[in-house]
Amino acid sequence: MEKKGFAVNVIETEEASIRNIQTNELLNTTVGVKIRQNGGLGSRAEYSLNGLSGSAVRIFIDGIPISTFGSSYNLNSIPPSMIERIEVYKGVVPGHLADDALGGAINIVLNNQSSENINASVSYGSFNTFQANVNGLYRFDKSGFTVKASAFHNYSDNDYEVSGRSVVVTGLGGQQTPITARRFNDAYRSTGGMVQVGYTDVTWADRFFVGFTGSDDYKEVQHGAFMTIMPYEGRFLESDASLANLTYQKRDLFTPGLEVNVTGYYGKRNRQVNDTVPWAYSWNGERAIDFRGNEYQYTWGSQQEGGPTLAKINRNVASIRTGLAYAINENHKVLANHVYSGIDREDSDELQSVLENTFLGTRDLHKNILSLTYELNAFNDRLKTNLFGKYYQQKTISVDPEIQRNPDGSRQIVDEVVNSNKKYEGYGFAASYELSPAITILASAEKAVRLPNETEIFGNDGDNVVANASINPEQSNNYNLGVKLGTFNFKKHQFNASTNLFTRNIKDRIGLPIETSLNVDEELILYVNQGSGTSKGIDAQLSYTYNNNFGLNFNISRFDLKIENRGVEIDVPNTPFFTMNGNLRYSIKSLIQKNSRLNLFYTMYFTDEFSYLVPQGSNTVGDDFFKVPRQFAQDIGLSYTFPGQNFVMSFDVKNIFDKPVYDNLSVQKPGRAFYLKLNYSINKF
Repeated sequence: MEKKGFAVNVIETEEASIRNIQTNELLNTTVGVKIRQNGGLGSRAEYSLNGLSGSAVRIFIDGIPISTFGSSYNLNSIPPSMIERIEVYKGVVPGHLADDALGGAINIVLNNQSSENINASVSYGSFNTFQANVNGLYRFDKSGFTVKASAFHNYSDNDYEVSGRSVVVTGLGGQQTPITARRFNDAYRSTGGMVQVGYTDVTWADRFFVGFTGSDDYKEVQHGAFMTIMPYEGRFLESDASLANLTYQKRDLFTPGLEVNVTGYYGKRNRQVNDTVPWAYSWNGERAIDFRGNEYQYTWGSQQEGGPTLAKINRNVASIRTGLAYAINENHKVLANHVYSGIDREDSDELQSVLENTFLGTRDLHKNILSLTYELNAFNDRLKTNLFGKYYQQKTISVDPEIQRNPDGSRQIVDEVVNSNKKYEGYGFAASYELSPAITILASAEKAVRLPNETEIFGNDGDNVVANASINPEQSNNYNLGVKLGTFNFKKHQFNASTNLFTRNIKDRIGLPIETSLNVDEELILYVNQGSGTSKGIDAQLSYTYNNNFGLNFNISRFDLKIENRGVEIDVPNTPFFTMNGNLRYSIKSLIQKNSRLNLFYTMYFTDEFSYLVPQGSNTVGDDFFKVPRQFAQDIGLSYTFPGQNFVMSFDVKNIFDKPVYDNLSVQKPGRAFYLKLNYSINKF
């Protein structure tokens, strides 16, 4: 995969699965990848690849868009032990994923073993964080009948300490006193699982499964996009999903070289926002007082502006991924892939009257993406090329009831229907050439399209997002040029290196209006096309091992992301431009017990300073007020594998020097934290 010309990193999860590492943390150490979260476990995460972030980066689970599963089944909740590998495509996305990814894609490949196994783990740590997961598979050898299941549970109070210019208590006369406070409305809980039954490795199918995926979560909301001096109390989100699924895979179907893959999901997703507490609160967890010392309520009657709400969104969702591949011979292969995604959405609010809910409309979004790919291997596999074209079609339907006056003077309720059907094309290529067994040149390019998503088009009343039916798709011309060196072997030493130059030329970038980003907590949010932009940069990584006991990995990423706003070119705010990550591993065999193994780990994260808002000109606080300081965080950990290799115990310390770390819009993240994890596995029954 990493030598087919694409700018791709493949992350193996075997080591991470036995440690206290979240899937997002694992991704965050990958070159060119930056995960930005609004707090601790369960907080909203945004994925950035070479500077393009948000919906420009598509996430998949086994090739199915993760949006199908909803917020309760995401990378915050899926543990590494349930994952076989993670594929990170930067800029240019291969046709077999067949989605509208502008800046790249992350594909989570779940465990796909066909042999009997079971794995279970439990961990506990700081901030009352508890996590447990179990997954297993059993196959009847004679019939091929197979049962597989997985489940997870996560919980955290997320009551870590925060401080800074916004963490104050306002007293009599409006006097503000800085304090160190604990977050008090930030708990998170998620539970979910998947059960599948079917057949594996039989004459008519390599894999055939039908199953069910279910999940739900609960997330308290401590503040809006920014950490303001008035935190929230009593605002929380709930969501759940129930999806039936079907999987069919078969190689050499009807004729040698023909392969078919079909994966489908259909079900329901629900999400509710609960915000009914009218009182204002301070960071000490108590009700805020005015300058006279009296407790007071917000005039709008809720924590976030917009008024009290129990807004609920019910969705019927469907996603079907179909792939056909035919190997003409060992040098030529053609592929056709199609992905359909559909959402039928209905909004309601229990705090509104029956009449008001009657006039809440329905929203439907249907998306079809077709890709055709041709692969060529030549010169004894030294040259690999991949040519692809993509066709995008998106249809939206908005139905809003309204009162219509008839000619006789009577009135009746009729539906106002607004339809939109848009079509676009894209294309690209990837190529690699092996100059020698240890030197490979890679190049790729794509004309990429990213269609507006459901929230950007239809809005979301619970999050104060306004609809924008006229928003245009993002488009970008993406280019990569890279080289891979290695693996070089010298006695007990092994090392390899790689680097990639990239550029992204963006048109109609989607985001919040730059000039109003300062007040996103206090106003309605509207996604717009910001204009044209460019992202140019380089990333590089180095890996070294000695005697299979010592390992070192280091990567660096630097880019410039600029956008033209009202004729002026500016740096895109809230974007870290320079990051470095590194980790060390050392193994000791047969320590204390024969056939045991002790692994020691060290990880570092560096993020250079950046501004989370556009320079404000003649503001009264200065531009430094909006800067996120340079950050350098370090983790250490160890794992001990007992003889027999079934039982592993691990201990991790995150942010060992308790340095202040920040992320999205300068939101403070957890400080030093301790975690213990127990992992037990059986590979043969």
